[in-house]
Amino acid sequence: MDRDEEKGHGDRSLLFIGDEDDDLGVDRDGGSPPSSDAGSSFSERSDDGIDEDPGGGDGSGSGSDDDADADGTGTQGRVPNVARQQAAWPQSYRQSIDMLSAVQSPTVSSIMAASPSLTKFGNSFIKAGSSFFLNKKAAAEGSLPLTRPLLPPSLSQLSQQGPPAARLSTDSLPPRPPAPALQAPTMQQRPSAACLKSNYIELPPPSSKCSSSQSIINGLNVLCGVGILTTCFGIKEAGWLSLLLLPLLGACSCYTGLLLKRCIDSSPTIETYPDIGQAAFGISGRIFVSVVLYLELYACCVEYITLLGDSLSSVFPSAHLAFTGIYLNSHNLFAITMALAILPSVWLRNLSLLSYLSAGGVVATMTVIVCLFWVGIGDGVGFHPSGTALNLTRLPVALGLYGYCFSGHSVFPNIYSSMKEPSQFPFVILFCFIVVTVVYAGVAATGFLMFGENTMSQFTLNMPQQYIPSKIAIWMTIVNPYTKYALTMTPVALSIEEALPKKMRNYLAGMCVRTALVISTVIVALSFPYFALVMALLGSVFTMLVALILPCACYLSIKRNLVPLWEVSLCITIILIGMVCACIGSYTSIKQMIGGS
Repeated sequence: MDRDEEKGHGDRSLLFIGDEDDDLGVDRDGGSPPSSDAGSSFSERSDDGIDEDPGGGDGSGSGSDDDADADGTGTQGRVPNVARQQAAWPQSYRQSIDMLSAVQSPTVSSIMAASPSLTKFGNSFIKAGSSFFLNKKAAAEGSLPLTRPLLPPSLSQLSQQGPPAARLSTDSLPPRPPAPALQAPTMQQRPSAACLKSNYIELPPPSSKCSSSQSIINGLNVLCGVGILTTCFGIKEAGWLSLLLLPLLGACSCYTGLLLKRCIDSSPTIETYPDIGQAAFGISGRIFVSVVLYLELYACCVEYITLLGDSLSSVFPSAHLAFTGIYLNSHNLFAITMALAILPSVWLRNLSLLSYLSAGGVVATMTVIVCLFWVGIGDGVGFHPSGTALNLTRLPVALGLYGYCFSGHSVFPNIYSSMKEPSQFPFVILFCFIVVTVVYAGVAATGFLMFGENTMSQFTLNMPQQYIPSKIAIWMTIVNPYTKYALTMTPVALSIEEALPKKMRNYLAGMCVRTALVISTVIVALSFPYFALVMALLGSVFTMLVALILPCACYLSIKRNLVPLWEVSLCITIILIGMVCACIGSYTSIKQMIGGS
């Protein structure tokens, strides 16, 4: 019996059926197949002098006998072992978040390979330029990186190919017994029928580790989101001095991101944020952290619907629908229409191509920034100094808006785990936070100087529609959330599907779950059409929890006897800051939403 079967991974190969191009045998850090030494891959990225434990019994990170277990009953079992983690919900978090954190930059060959017609048409071009666009191994074998079908192969095709190497992961879906049809196929079924009857989830893992430069791009893609649209509105609400909150929150968030790395380094059984929660507070901590992360992702999808409705209604302000006593203004009409357009992408089980499109978020954000400066400098809008120095009554709203800009901690552990050189993670995260802080502050100051007290919740809504850069900025703002919606909602959908009874874990049930989630986001978005206030609420509650409070609390719990006094004081201070900001910011945002302002 091999090592995976001893740990209960006997049928892990069913998890990634149809992903022949992915090398599932690579470990998390070294890029080599798992060996008999469970701590070999972990030793390369450990920087705390920890003692690896293959059984995961003592994962405190130092071999100290002073650490209690998660239940406070002894020194052994401080970090949950592999079997306990695999039995805990959720198991789909690692693979689903990997699509946001381990995306390689698309190449010409991968784009052409995504379409069979383009591949056939440009076959001669690909062969001629294979030395430029394909690696030597792929060119020799005649294979292209993106050749996965959207539907899984038929059972007869599965029986002809051997199972791929199992990927040793502590956060994978629970093992299932092998299907009898795979052992002795008696009849051939259509791929669509196999897809409807299958109960696995097709989530392509990263085919290779990310370099430091690629990790920086992934980090910037996570941090440079729609929050940049509201930074100038924060100055309008709280005044110019509120900009000082940006470097303060950025520094705290950068530090807590490094704390997450230290928590992962404390044991080889920790890979994701839910794993950190379980290592710190047991199963209840894992569930609490997971629920908070999924609520944050769900709320981001609500914001995407609101953003799409606002942006399209600014382009087509006179659009409306009146039918059988039902009247929809332009905002509501476009919010519902875009949700219907997004729905087919949410149904997809293989989101590899969509993850490539989402990786262009950095390009979209930079394009919007360039258009903003273009309108201010080149098209005659100009800059007009105005505004107050500080408005304390509105400061909590600005605090939530600025806090939302640094909400990337749910993906940082996956970025760390996907790096070729994990030792470069501190540089990567520091570089990302410095860049986004400077960009956020520059956009906030520029936007408010251009539009002053007339600044709206999204500065793109203030840009004059008669200018070409304004049109480009609006449409880039529309494309960005459209491509990210499905990737953001997929982890939430998978967690719900995972909690369903075994008999209901099929494709049809998954489609129903995803459809219900999309409909619910539309209902919430139409009920609370306040983009800036909802974002301030998210930044006050979820970002403060995920980015400030939970990393410090988990770090102090896991390494309680190894943390120096000054760092304990710093973590406690950050926790208190996060709690105060969460309470004041959420109260102010909810109060203004109820008041309709």
